[in-house]
Amino acid sequence: MQKQPSFPTADAYLASLDGWRRECVERLRACALAERKLQEAVKWGHLVYEANGPVLLIRAEPERVLFGFWRGQRLQEIEPALKSSGQYEMATLEIRKGMTVDAATARRLARAAVALNETLGDPRLAAKRGPTGAKKSTGGKVTSRRIRKDGRRDG
Repeated sequence: MQKQPSFPTADAYLASLDGWRRECVERLRACALAERKLQEAVKWGHLVYEANGPVLLIRAEPERVLFGFWRGQRLQEIEPALKSSGQYEMATLEIRKGMTVDAATARRLARAAVALNETLGDPRLAAKRGPTGAKKSTGGKVTSRRIRKDGRRDG
C-alpha cells in the first residue's frame, strides 16, 4: 500500500494539486467551509471536516476526487449518486474530469451531514453501539442496559 503524503495544512494540501482536481477541491472546500460549524483538518492524507465527530471528507486521487460523508447513506435522498461503502454509513460522491457538482447541492449535503452529527452524535461512537443503543463487546454480548422506546433503560 502506498504511503499517503503528509500536509501540515489544508492550504498545503490544495497547493499540491493542479488542474481540474485542484479546481474541484477548491469548489468543494468552499461549500464545506460555508457550513461554519465544520472544523477543517488534514487527516489520513486528505481534507476532513468535523463537527461532533467526522462529517465529510474531500480526497483527490489521480483520476478522481471523492466527496464523502460519514453518514452519507442517510443523504442519498439529497444526492442519489452517493455510493454506499464501508462502515459508519459512509457514502461517497465520485467526481471525474469534466463532471461538476452543483454548489447548492454540496452545501445542502454538508449542512445535512452536520445536522445528523448534532442529532445522532459522533458516528465513530455510534458504530460501537448496537441497534438498541447499547454498547457492543468484542464477544457480541450486550454490555450495558437496553434503552426502551420511552428513553429509559431496562435493568
